[in-house]
Parts: sequence; structure tokens; C-alpha cells
Amino acid sequence: MIKVPDIILGVGSFSIAHLLTFYQLNGQFLEKTDWFRENTFLVAAVGIIISFFYIWGTKYTVAGMDGLLWPARFIGFSIGILFYAILVNFHFNEGIELKTLVSLVLCLALIAIQVLWK
Repeated sequence: MIKVPDIILGVGSFSIAHLLTFYQLNGQFLEKTDWFRENTFLVAAVGIIISFFYIWGTKYTVAGMDGLLWPARFIGFSIGILFYAILVNFHFNEGIELKTLVSLVLCLALIAIQVLWK
């Protein structure tokens, strides 16, 4: 049986993890700051904290999907793709072309299949 509160906690944890990971990996390319390039060791060390959010995302999503691992993987992956598309567009003005749009729709379909299909 699907447990919505656990799925919400899992999706929230994955969202925080992917948001932080985006800046951890791509902050070096931001125009108005050299901080990420100058503090590589500290940026890498933040990965320890980010790992906890991935662990919690997996834990709660698996619990919310009645112990199944595959749905948690697809949900985490899809959230990552969604965040990446939004943030790349926002920070780097890389528009969402048809190929990317189709990929985003497929991500949403993956989440819907895993959460709604009984």
C-alpha cells in the first residue's frame, strides 16, 4: 500500500539533494562568483551532507512504495532531471528544446507510473 506521507518526505529529500548537487557540480560555471572554483575542497566536502538527503530520499520513498526499490530509483532520477532542466534554463539560459521537453514529459510519466499504477 502506498504511504503518501513517506513519499512526500522522500520526494522532498530527493529535491533538496538534487538542488544542492546541482550547485555543487555546476556552481563553478556561474558567472558572478568565483567562490565555487576557489573552494573546491569545501564544495566536495558538502557532498557528505548531500549524501544524507539521498539516503533519506531512498529510505522514505522505498517505505512509501511498500518496500519496492525500483519506484524509488525512478522517482529520484526523475526529480533530478526536472531540477537540472529548470536550473540550467534559469542560470545558463539553455532553453528547453523539443528533445529536452520530451525527456521531461517522460520523467513525469515515470513518476506517475510508479506512484499511481497499482
